[in-house]
Amino acid sequence: MPERDVIIVGAGFTGLVAASELAKAGLDVLLLEARSRVGGKVESAILANGRRVDTGGQFFCRDMPQLMALIETHGTIPVMAYADGETVFRPPVSPAEGRDLWQRVDALRERMIAADPKDPDLAGLTVAAWVARQDIPANVAQGFLRLVKGLWCRSPDEISFTYLASNDRRITNTHSELEMFLAGTMHGLAERIAASLDHRLRLNACVTHVDRSPDGVTVKVEQERLSARKLILALPPSMIRRLSFSPALPAPLNRALAAWGAGDAIKVHVTYARPFWRAHALNGSVLWQEPQGLYACDASHGEHAGLVVFIGGPLAADWHGRSREELQAFILGLLADAFGPEAGHPQEIHIRDWVADPWSGGAYSDVIVDLDAADAEDLLNRGAPPVYFASSELSPSFPGYIEGAIVAGQQVAGRVLSNIRQGIATSWQG
Repeated sequence: MPERDVIIVGAGFTGLVAASELAKAGLDVLLLEARSRVGGKVESAILANGRRVDTGGQFFCRDMPQLMALIETHGTIPVMAYADGETVFRPPVSPAEGRDLWQRVDALRERMIAADPKDPDLAGLTVAAWVARQDIPANVAQGFLRLVKGLWCRSPDEISFTYLASNDRRITNTHSELEMFLAGTMHGLAERIAASLDHRLRLNACVTHVDRSPDGVTVKVEQERLSARKLILALPPSMIRRLSFSPALPAPLNRALAAWGAGDAIKVHVTYARPFWRAHALNGSVLWQEPQGLYACDASHGEHAGLVVFIGGPLAADWHGRSREELQAFILGLLADAFGPEAGHPQEIHIRDWVADPWSGGAYSDVIVDLDAADAEDLLNRGAPPVYFASSELSPSFPGYIEGAIVAGQQVAGRVLSNIRQGIATSWQG
């Protein structure tokens, strides 16, 4: 007989929430995490000034109800991101011209969302190929491609257009997704959830192999074998591919897993003595048309003054592996150009390179790069019971975001609980 009801692999928000929900329902749950910490693509670091900052997922908005409820439950404190003043555009344009450009980019994004995924004319298209078909000014096309590189962290020449349209259709916020962050860090929230799991969580437990049968599953953690009636793989699709299965997963599922590629992202915290840009009526945000995939915003809080610079997509991949000194000089040069000489003299720079991260594959999210894999998400959401797949990438709401990870955790917990209860009812009837 299996030792437990459910084993969950991966202690990001999806795994943490699924474990919490199933434990509350009275099931015997074990959550396994390969890292020495929880959070997945959410993590933190302590800066020289003693401030703890998020080096992974951080920002959110009031339109993310499950995350907002979790924040309230665990008593963490949201902070409104600074938004007063103008955004800096590079190359330089007036604020009015900059706003007009990004309104046109948003209009193109709405056009993408409205596209019919069943239109045969869209089959096999990349995002870049779809943009090339649009009758739009060159700067709007470039602005849209920059947006894709920054948010989805892959080249538009690789990403499936129908996938991206479906993905973006599920991102439904009306307030800025950078509206808020947590005073105690988003990683701190993950740690609070983990603390409530107590003995049900095991860190430094790397699963390498899964044996599955109609009666349950057995996972291999180094020389140890652990069994359960059900298994939830709360991992990005690109990480699930690294596991071996016996018997092998059905061919359609293997194709669905192979359809995904990890995003490339680098997150840089730049700490200053004061938020000097505010004195110049600037909000700390910078939108770069070139190089593409760059964005900066104000992440100051309390006595901490700082900017966060996000590098996404091919630009992040280009910088991956190059020296820290080169990257620092690159970032400070860009910030000094945007804000003036003072930006070139920070107190500290913290760089988190997520490209090819050994336990997440990358950041912020996997995306579909197989142009023929129209059913990849549906196949993974069905899973291969008693093995279930769950991650933010597969969420029906806010895929790729922390909100999406929470929704995915809640949904998979519901499916597993229903399946177990059905099995118990059937055995009683028998």
